[in-house]
Amino acid sequence: MSKRDYYEVLGVSRTADEEKIKKAYRKLAMKYHPDRNPGDSEAEERFKEAAEAYEVLRDGEKREIYDRFGHEGLAGTGFRGFSGFEDIFSSFGDIFEDFFGFGSRGGRRSRSRKGNSLRYDLELTLEEAFTGKEQEITFKRWTACSACGGTGMASESELKICSTCQGRGQIYRTQGFFQISTTCPTCQGQGRIMTDPCQECKGRGKVQADRKITLKIPPGVDTGSQLRLQGEGEPGDLGGPPGDLFVVIHCKEHGFFKREGSHLLCEIPVSFVQAALGNTIAIPVLGDESLYDLKIPAGTQPDDVLTVSGMGMPALQSGKRGDLFVRVHVKIPKKLTPRQRELLQEFADAEGGKEAKSQKGFWQKITKS
Repeated sequence: MSKRDYYEVLGVSRTADEEKIKKAYRKLAMKYHPDRNPGDSEAEERFKEAAEAYEVLRDGEKREIYDRFGHEGLAGTGFRGFSGFEDIFSSFGDIFEDFFGFGSRGGRRSRSRKGNSLRYDLELTLEEAFTGKEQEITFKRWTACSACGGTGMASESELKICSTCQGRGQIYRTQGFFQISTTCPTCQGQGRIMTDPCQECKGRGKVQADRKITLKIPPGVDTGSQLRLQGEGEPGDLGGPPGDLFVVIHCKEHGFFKREGSHLLCEIPVSFVQAALGNTIAIPVLGDESLYDLKIPAGTQPDDVLTVSGMGMPALQSGKRGDLFVRVHVKIPKKLTPRQRELLQEFADAEGGKEAKSQKGFWQKITKS
């Protein structure tokens, strides 16, 4: 895809001076800034396109090459535009400081950065995941140093201009017709050097401290669920906003219930007499201290699954409960009393003819298949 003319992108004439170019770019940058157009891919492309045009037209040498040879001429110098937002901001973050009213004039100014986000892993029982709960957690995070107020400097110290880059934050060297800039290795691009760092934080401007907060855990969370607490991460640099805290939920295995989404599964043992004749068995259910009377239908077979509607876990978003599925495990006694054997023998004799006929039909079916 061919690039548009940089003057056309900014909406200025080819004779526009630096101030008009800057003013035009400021208008476009504010209009298409990613913070004002979240998720808008077209705005992102416009923002990048305007930044690339401004980067070229604000620089006298790049502009001269572009006026003479166009985009192909710039490609020959190694200029490839910007790969993303961070690339744009790091290349001329000082421009945004001028636009949006922070930073001081003279020398290179560092762009504020959002603090790092943190992760906390929290383990819950199935009962706690069912009801939800309030949970106090303690974690360590970096926080602004109280001794220096987050500046990283001792009270009487000051920043001095870096002698290597003369406060520009960049080192420039010329190769033939072109000028190449790299980040100053002495001040790491800051343009200033700290003369007397704070002894408490060793110049970092922040220290590690314990942080206690109370979480409100909603009913229905599951392993892998995440709670996001905005602003509870580490502080940003140079006035940037703090990061976030992500609490990741892990649910312990339960001794009786197995969870599958909003449904619960369990297994109950019944005697072969209960399965044959039917019965009612009391089983536990989550969220209720009393037992639930489960009806076992007569003729229930081994591994039959009985469904109890609305006795599962609450869904995280709607709160609607899933179902409870009960698998029936029929127990066959290994030892019988004489009376039990006598009764079973009577049952077998009564079923003898019918059972023999059933078995004969079964084997005939097998041999024919």
